[in-house]
Amino acid sequence: MRFFLATGNRHKLEEVVAILSTVSPEIRVECADAVGGMPPVEEGAASFVDNARLKARALAQRVPEGAAVIADDSGLCVDFLDGEPGVCSSRYAGAGASDEANICLLLERLEGVPLEKRTAHFRCVIVLLEPGGRERVFDGRCHGRIAAKPSGRGGFGYDPIFVPSDHDVSFAQLPAARKNCISHRAAALRKLAEWLAIFGRSVSSDRDLGSH
Repeated sequence: MRFFLATGNRHKLEEVVAILSTVSPEIRVECADAVGGMPPVEEGAASFVDNARLKARALAQRVPEGAAVIADDSGLCVDFLDGEPGVCSSRYAGAGASDEANICLLLERLEGVPLEKRTAHFRCVIVLLEPGGRERVFDGRCHGRIAAKPSGRGGFGYDPIFVPSDHDVSFAQLPAARKNCISHRAAALRKLAEWLAIFGRSVSSDRDLGSH
């Protein structure tokens, strides 16, 4: 089964490949770079699903006939901030903001907030766009809390300040294999993989999908 991932983020590609390979070695995931790169997409939708859908449809115009597209939108939702940064996670401190800038702004807005009120969850929504145009949506979450300061050098994004439930270290401090077992993306990908295990044969070819 051949899929193209709607991202130019190598960290994300590696994470997706690592997670899916543990479920099914037959799944082949390629980066958007393999088909000329990810087309520009204005991620201005109000939901994770709609943003993922925008990316999936944009890349679908470039992939070879018979290939499917996987796109995700994910973000950090902090309860004390009414779900912020949410869909704006990657641009919380402004368009083109660095991970460090986003983290600094979030910590500023949580300054003085006690640990018990710093609950949060990472959410990942995956849209699978089949060759015939049918769409499937898979949702995964990982609950935890926001630390007082960054720790660790692994991962990316908000990983240095997110401490998953039942852990006392951040995502950035966890071994990659462990993070890939408990992350929001892992939860969504497991649902995708389980679906593919049952229905995957119908995704592998346009002929199978016909004009449904």
